[in-house]
Amino acid sequence: MLQPAGNAPASAAGSLTDCLPRLYSLWAYLFQRRIERCDEPFPPMEQANVSIGDSSDGAGVGFATARGRNWPTLRQFTVFLENRVGQLLEVVRRFDGSRVRIVALSINDSGECAFVRFLVSHPDQGREILERAGLAIIESDLIGVELSDCPQPLLRVCTALLQAEVNIIQAYPILVRPRGRPAVALMVDNTDMGLETLGSKGFTMITEGDLDED
Repeated sequence: MLQPAGNAPASAAGSLTDCLPRLYSLWAYLFQRRIERCDEPFPPMEQANVSIGDSSDGAGVGFATARGRNWPTLRQFTVFLENRVGQLLEVVRRFDGSRVRIVALSINDSGECAFVRFLVSHPDQGREILERAGLAIIESDLIGVELSDCPQPLLRVCTALLQAEVNIIQAYPILVRPRGRPAVALMVDNTDMGLETLGSKGFTMITEGDLDED
């Protein structure tokens, strides 16, 4: 995981580094528009929900963070990393000494790079730490769902979303257990419909306040 991608020429590595912010912004935009709507005119790169490092005035680009701890969705941070030894450790180490804990983690390795997606216990502080580290990040909304004690809780979740024609894009477990039950984080193609559907079926949603065990 996150192993060396080989000895690329220095010029190629430099070109890749130079174009990463714009490529990352483009990826963010396409992802937020659910890919199938990409035939519409593209907005300026600044409108993509992406923050690239720490600006001179301390302001990032993209999401506002003025939301309460009981907001019905969870904020996922996606960080782009070069596929080199120790890159993941460097990101995780950024939270050392703070009250921010990683409570869910997913890695997508694509050869020369990797996308690391995670949830943290204190999203506002976590985002600030990542921006100060100069990392390009994408912030997305996920649904946190508490799993019941039935034999096949994921089957119930998938069935409910299928009946509402809501597609699951990403899914990974939440490492902490709010209220003592397992939970899963889901990215869906229609967050509002997903929340409404799961709520009407009796599922309990996980909020950002539930991820904080302080």
